[in-house]
Formats: sequence, structure tokens, C-alpha cells
Amino acid sequence: MTLETDETLALTTVKHRGEDRRETDTATGTRTASRRKSKRFEVPDGAVLIASALCTLAVLMPVTPSLVRLAAGLYLLFGAPLQLWRPLAGRIVPTGSGRTLVSVGLVVIGDMLLALLVNTVLPLVGVDRPLTRGYLTAATVLGIGVLWWCRRRYAPYERTGPTRLWALARATPGLGMATAAGAVTVLCAVAGTIRLNNGYGGTVSIVASVLGGLLLLLLTVRRRKYHVTTLETGLYMAALALLFLASLRGWFITGHDVQTEYLFYRMALGGEYWDVSTYRHAYNACLSITLLPVSIRQMTGIDDIYIFKAIIPALFALTPVMLFRSVRNVAPRSVALLAAVFFVAFPTFLTDMVFLGRQAIAFVLLGSAIVVLTDSRGPRTARRVLFVVLMVGVVLSHYSTAYVVIGTLTLALGYDKVWRLVSRRGRDRFRRKRREDRMLSFLQWWMVLVPAVAALVWAGPVTHTGGQLHTTVAQAVSDLVSPKKGQAGSSDTGYSLFGGEQLSPQQRLDQFVKESEADSSKERADLLLTQKELDGIDWRAVSTADMPLTPLGRILDAVGIPVPSLNGAVRGAVAYFFQLMTLLGIWVVLRARVSAFRAVRDQTTMACAALSTVALFTLVPQLSVDYGVLRAFQQGLFFFAPFLAAGTLWVLRWARRREVFSAVLTFCLLLNLVGVMPKLLGGYPAQIQLSNGGDYYDIYYTQAQEVQAALWLDAWKRAREDATPIQMDSFSYTRLKPYMASDAKGVTTPVWLDKDAYLLLGTTPAKTGRVSIFYRGDRITYEFPRALVEKKKDLVYNNGGSVVLR
Repeated sequence: MTLETDETLALTTVKHRGEDRRETDTATGTRTASRRKSKRFEVPDGAVLIASALCTLAVLMPVTPSLVRLAAGLYLLFGAPLQLWRPLAGRIVPTGSGRTLVSVGLVVIGDMLLALLVNTVLPLVGVDRPLTRGYLTAATVLGIGVLWWCRRRYAPYERTGPTRLWALARATPGLGMATAAGAVTVLCAVAGTIRLNNGYGGTVSIVASVLGGLLLLLLTVRRRKYHVTTLETGLYMAALALLFLASLRGWFITGHDVQTEYLFYRMALGGEYWDVSTYRHAYNACLSITLLPVSIRQMTGIDDIYIFKAIIPALFALTPVMLFRSVRNVAPRSVALLAAVFFVAFPTFLTDMVFLGRQAIAFVLLGSAIVVLTDSRGPRTARRVLFVVLMVGVVLSHYSTAYVVIGTLTLALGYDKVWRLVSRRGRDRFRRKRREDRMLSFLQWWMVLVPAVAALVWAGPVTHTGGQLHTTVAQAVSDLVSPKKGQAGSSDTGYSLFGGEQLSPQQRLDQFVKESEADSSKERADLLLTQKELDGIDWRAVSTADMPLTPLGRILDAVGIPVPSLNGAVRGAVAYFFQLMTLLGIWVVLRARVSAFRAVRDQTTMACAALSTVALFTLVPQLSVDYGVLRAFQQGLFFFAPFLAAGTLWVLRWARRREVFSAVLTFCLLLNLVGVMPKLLGGYPAQIQLSNGGDYYDIYYTQAQEVQAALWLDAWKRAREDATPIQMDSFSYTRLKPYMASDAKGVTTPVWLDKDAYLLLGTTPAKTGRVSIFYRGDRITYEFPRALVEKKKDLVYNNGGSVVLR
């Protein structure tokens, strides 16, 4: 993390607590020492141009060693632009590390827009392959030159350099300790995933998980003595280690969504040209997984799977730091740090977000926008413009995140107007139009309108990929106007306080099979199985077996503590805890005489709007299916995490050291949610970041044997000029399609099996006889009728891990 010395509260200071006074004194002393030690170590900003020129040569020369090219490409894409953006952003976001964090968002947007410019302009002058290393490097260097001129023109008095940062590091309390502990944690996480990928146990990964939790605990306990830069650095390292435990699993692309994202990236890279018209899909319109990874691959030469496994997670690990900075602008460290830790501990952070590259980048931009929103020390108009720019970046990165944020901001505007009209004080201010009241409101109607128009234009006339939005809206309206009996949403709604109709996996499977048979009835004569054969299949939903109880788990079970029920109950209780503490925190901040911080109107209205969005996703089945309640809650934490932290601290107000108590409580919750406690006790399904087993491992982990089968089938068909189609189960198709040149299709059930098509059974169906489908926002696993299918198809290939039938 870049070192910062200014950590002044931007909007409010809690006068009745002594924490902030001590923090400010510490910061002042550190700032004085840092300036005294670093005054003679300033580096001219012209060095950026010299370094960029050397890195350009390293990127373009064919004989450059791979590590040198990697470092040079990363510097051109991220390092140099970040160094030039920081002083410019500091004029708008001057508080603490805000300038650095907001600059990261601007750098990401700049890289995407430069690649889009190259991809759009060069074909107009006859260049068929614009996304080559030379063109992208030239555009990047040109962008650096423009930034350098703007920096000299608009922020000429601030100099930065590595020697100055080193001097600041020496004067920053606790930074060495946090950095060393974080580095060890990250190394353990990388070593743990390598061991698991090679078939060994998960002991090292468990150690890395515990170290990550202990690092967060250390930061909380020592928060008064450590500089804010130390807290941000330790928070980043802990988040990065926990993300690497999941993202680095497998020697191929592993995880839901990211496998399809990788496919669209490969399409853009293969022709060195991004053309959304070749495949009108919403994923293909996300520049965060098409043009941005292509630029990174071309300029750094890094193995492309590690763009999704390492580079994007490294950027996403900044989001807890951004949340910390945004809350720190308006609240004490105890609230800010606890809010960030809750963001990391929420299950979606590790189980979903790490496998959603497009949303990870969108969250980086959203986090930058929230930092801008809470830093009132900067000029208001410039902050509003910068907020809108970052929101447009969210639109280019991920459609769903943009839609949800725009809806949340719209609700916040409505709540603000209602608040003003209902409150007597608000009515007086509204009539008099006092300047002070206007200063309290950052969000304006045009700040919502511009991103909304950008989203509609991008999904409409520009890319023509808005079909999913139209379908979702139409179905959501239908669910509200005329709800269908038995039409449930995702099972995640069961974790919500607002309820939601629940169906068992067997009920969902029966419903899906019935729909599939009805849809395929007209084509039944051309399909493999007759209706009579389908009626004879025992459609049985199955669940992944729990891990066996460990010796410790058996001891607890013997004394009357049911370990399997305990693990599930803890996770359910955590979901309710997050929601209850958030609601309580809003009440405490608004009504209680003593609270952890005083929120301004924008914070409160946005928090209420985000909670309303989560409630809407729970009550409307289609929304929970297409986006997910847990993902909506993770996104909502950007807005209501400080209230969640405030509510928790208020409940623990009886404790002598409530901040430490809350840190220990959060540490225990984190160990359970990342899978450490279930791994030590057993009695719960295995999790992919700690084990070679479980649901995620079975359906998202790409095995070498199935890749070999896919490559063999490709070569077999090509040698014989065979145009016969290939069918796979839908999850095997997602895993293997990026490695196949032949046309293939994913089928959800044997209902759709073709008579003449090749059938490739991936490792999980071939070894376990089970196939999974994704229906109405839920994953359902059932027994595949392999014996019946093999009676009607011949065995063509079997390597012990995958099977090809025809």
C-alpha cells in the first residue's frame, strides 16, 4: 500500500470519545517525523517518463526476459498511471489514502478506455488486429504522456518517489510488523493452494486462514498504536491471502462464472479484436473481462489464466481497504476497521466474488466512488463529477452491479426527499433553502441519471446486450403483479429476515424435469430417449456428503453437541446477525444518545436504500435468481457496513474492552466462514479453498483428464472432418469449452440428449455418476442414468477420468 500521513476525519468527529484525539496526535507526530526525514529524498516526476521509456523498450523487445517484461508491463499499465493520478486525485479527495485508492479506480477505467479506443479507431484505418502488443503499448505510453502533462499543469507542487516512500515507511508505527506478517500469510496461502493442486492435504491452507484471521485481530487490538497506513496495509494483505486460497485453486481456470468469462476473453484475444456483435452476450459487453485482461496479457506476457487467478484478485483485495477509508472519513477507527473485517468475513467475499472477475473490478470502482462520496474535505462539485465518472466505469465493467447501484441511489434520493418533507426541521430547511442543508446532501438527481443513461445506451444501441435486463424486469413485474404458486426464488432467500418461499432440492428438480419434458416434446422423435424411457428414470436429487467427523468432532458429538447441526446453525445465525445488527445500528446512530459515530443524511438514506434493495431481492423471486441475495448484501455492505459495526459495538457496550471483544468474536466467525472450524471438526461439506472435495470442487474444478479427453475429441473430429455435434452436461461444458475448437453444447438433463451427437462425460459425471444443474438460482445434483444412456450409445474413448460416447 502507498503510504499516507493524513488521516483526519472528513465529515464528523465523535467528541464524546477519546479515541480520535489520540489518533490525531499520533498522526501529527508521524507526519512531522516523516516530512523531516523525507525532505531531501524527493524524486522529480520526470523520472516517471524515463522509467516509462525504459519499460516500453522492455515490453516491445522480443528478447526481454519474462519477469522483466512482466514488471515493465505492470508498471506501464498500473504503476506509472497511479503515480501520476495521485496528485491529481488528491486535489479532489485529499483525506488520507483516498487519493491512492481513487487513483486505482481511475487507472482501471483508463486502461479499459484506452483499449476500447484502440479497438474502435484502428479498424477505421484498415487495421484488422488492433489489440496487439505494439498498438496497446503505444496507446498506453500516449496516455501516460497526457497524464504527465495534466499532472504538471494542475498539480505541480507535489513530488513522489520510492525514496520518499521508504522514508515514510521507516517513520510509520507498526508498518514493518504488519507487512512481514502479511507477507508470511500470503506466502502460506500460495503454498497451501499449490499443495492442494498437487493432491496433498490442506494443512498449510488452514494455517494461512488462521494467520489471516490473526492478522486482522492484531490490527484491531493495536489500532490505537498503529498508523492508519499500517491498518490499511495489514487489511489488504489479509484479504489478498484469503482470496488467493480460493482463486489459485487448480492448474486450470476454476470457479463459477470465471470459466465463462475466460471464454469471452479468449475470443477477444484470439482475433486480437473485440467485436461484441460476434456473440451478443452480456458477458461479452463487460470490458473488465475482455479488453482489460487482453491489455494485461499482451503487455506483460503473463500466462492468461493468472490474470483471472492473481491480477484481478489482487485488485479486488483493495475493496476492504476502500471501505475502511470511506468509513474512516466519517467514523473512528474502531468502526471503520470492524466494518472492513465484516466485509471480508461475509461468505460471498470468498465463495462468490473471487470467481466473478467482472464484478470484482466493478466493486473496485464502486469502492473508489464511496471514498469520493464520504470525503467532504474536497470540492463538492469536483467530487460529484468524479463520482459519476467512476459510476460510468462500473457500467462498463459489470451490468448487474451498475443496475443494482443505480436502483439503490434512486431509492436513496427518494428517501432523502421524504425525510425532508416529514421532518419538521426538514420542512423548515426545505422552505428556507438554507445553504447548510444543501451541503449535507452530496447525491443529486443528475448523478443518478447520467449512469442510468450510460447503462441503457451501453446495453442498448452500443452493444445490444440488454436482453437479460429486459427479461429480468419483465419477469420481476410479473412476479409482483401475479405471483405464481410454487415459483420460488433462490434458496439464499432463506437466510433473509424478509423470508421467501422455499422449495426442497427434490421439488426443484421435479419442477425442472417437468418443464424440460414439456419444452422438448415436439422434438422427442429426434432425441435419444423416448418419453417412456424418461418416465422410467428415477429422478433423485442428491447432496454432497459431509466430511467425516474428526477426533475433536467425535468428542463434541459424544458429549451431546451435534457437530453437523452446529456448523449449519452457526452459518444461519451469522446471516441473521449481520441483518439484525445493521437494523439496530441504524436505530442506534439515529436515536441513541451515545453511539459509535454520527452519520450524515446521505449515509443514512443510502444504507436504508441498500437494505431495501436486499429486501426487494428476497421478495421478488426473479431478482434473487438472476443476481442473488447474498451478492446483493455484499454490495450493500459498501453503504451499511458502518451501521453494522456501530450496532455490534452498541450491543457489546457492557464489555470493558468492547472493541477487543468484537474483534475476537469476528475472528471466531471468520474461522467458521472460511471453513477452518468445519475442517477441524468435520460434519460439513468440504470447501474448495481447504480441500480436494465438496460441491465447488466437483463441478468447478477442471481436471487434467477431462481436458485431455476434450483435446482428443477435437483432434479426432478434425482428422475425420466430422461435423457431428458434441454434447456435455452444462457444468462440464463450462469447464471445457475454452479448450475446444469444435462446436459443443451443454445439456442440463438426458431429456435433451441427441441421437447422433458425441457425449463427453467430464470427470465428476464419469467417476461419481452425478450431474449438476443450475435452476432458479440454485445448484441441484442428481443421479445421471448412465446405464440407460450407454445402452443406446457406444464407448469411443475412456482415459480413466473422462468418457466419450456416441
